Amino acid sequence: MEHVVLVDENDQEVGTMEKMEAHKKGALHRAFSVLLFNKKGELLLQKRALGKYHSAGLWTNTCCSHPLPGECIKEAAKRRLREEMGIDLQPEFSYKFIYKTPLEKGLTEYEYDHVFTAVYDGAPAINQDEVAEWTFISLPELKKKIATEPERYTYWFRLIVGHNKLAAFG
Repeated sequence: MEHVVLVDENDQEVGTMEKMEAHKKGALHRAFSVLLFNKKGELLLQKRALGKYHSAGLWTNTCCSHPLPGECIKEAAKRRLREEMGIDLQPEFSYKFIYKTPLEKGLTEYEYDHVFTAVYDGAPAINQDEVAEWTFISLPELKKKIATEPERYTYWFRLIVGHNKLAAFG
C-alpha cells in the first residue's frame, strides 16, 4: 500500500496515511505537479489513463503524484516523470499552493501541491497504465479550451494554468 505525507497548512510534516484513506478522509497531504515546456513555449499535457482511481480520462499537466514518506519532493518529481512519461530530467521548483476539491467515488483531493517546471523538446515514452495520450499545446490555445470545456481537465491543472507564474512560458 502506498502512503502519502500528511502536512499542515505551513507544509510541515505531521505524519503519513495510506493514499486511498487520505483521499477518502480528505486529509491534507503533499503532492507535486510537473510542467514541461518545449522551446516554442508549448506545454506537454497528458490524458490520464482510464484505469486511474480518480480523474481518469481527463487532461492534465505533464506529470503529477505524491512523494513517498522520507523522499525529497524534488527527487519524487524526477522519479515520477521518468515512471509516467519516460523522461529523465530534473525539473526545478516554481511555486506551491493548497487546494481542496471533491472527486468522484466519494473522494476528496486536499493537497499542498508543489509545482515544478522544465524545458523538454522530445517525445515522451508513456507508461500506458498512467497515461492514455499526450500532446504539446500553446498556453493561449489551452486557456481557450479550458474556458469552453473545463470538465475535460483536472481541477488542480485548471488552477495551475490560471496562475500568473506560467505567464513567462506563454
